Amino acid sequence: DRPKKYKVVFHNDDFTPMNLVTSILIAVFNKGLPEAQAIMMRVHNQGKGIAGVYSKEIAETKAETTKMYAREAGFPLHATTEPE
Repeated sequence: DRPKKYKVVFHNDDFTPMNLVTSILIAVFNKGLPEAQAIMMRVHNQGKGIAGVYSKEIAETKAETTKMYAREAGFPLHATTEPE
């Protein structure tokens, strides 16, 4: 069997600036600007959005890296992982 894939999910918090979410998507998830903005708008409008799908270890690392970047900038952006 192939290993399960995990989604990295960003959760809207009404505090983290949209440009920071977009920047994290570009820096951590290697998204282009149009895709990063589309994901950011999904998070903003729907309350959450999928940043990417990876193996469990990579998904957990990217979620932790996301939270670290946000905390360093002084914002509470929350990212979780869940099975695909």
